[in-house]
Amino acid sequence: QVQLVESGGGLVQPGGSLRLSCAASGSIFNIYAMDWYRQAPGKQRELVAAITITSIDSTNYADSVKGRFTISRDNAKNTVYLQMNSLKPEDTAVYYCKLAIQKDIFTTIQDYWGQGTQVTVSS
Repeated sequence: QVQLVESGGGLVQPGGSLRLSCAASGSIFNIYAMDWYRQAPGKQRELVAAITITSIDSTNYADSVKGRFTISRDNAKNTVYLQMNSLKPEDTAVYYCKLAIQKDIFTTIQDYWGQGTQVTVSS
């Protein structure tokens, strides 16, 4: 089994910062991608940031967070982070991590989701 555990959400004032973490554990042979999504009330879930893991990692960001959010990873800990700076009220949402994981050499790559963590930006 593979489990993803998120942490780091909370309430922050506009202009503040938070760092989200998502740690994967269990049967993991390889991780191919690490993404952060968010879903605000009444809105569809959207991709915020992504890392494609190759010999040279590539990152992508939603236009709305470019220059403010940074995605990074710790390969040894199977953990992905989302550093969020200059937070705005419109960043308020439940944030989810999604990892593309191959459990062993006999299985295909599957997507696994974290449980979600609430981020609220308000004064």
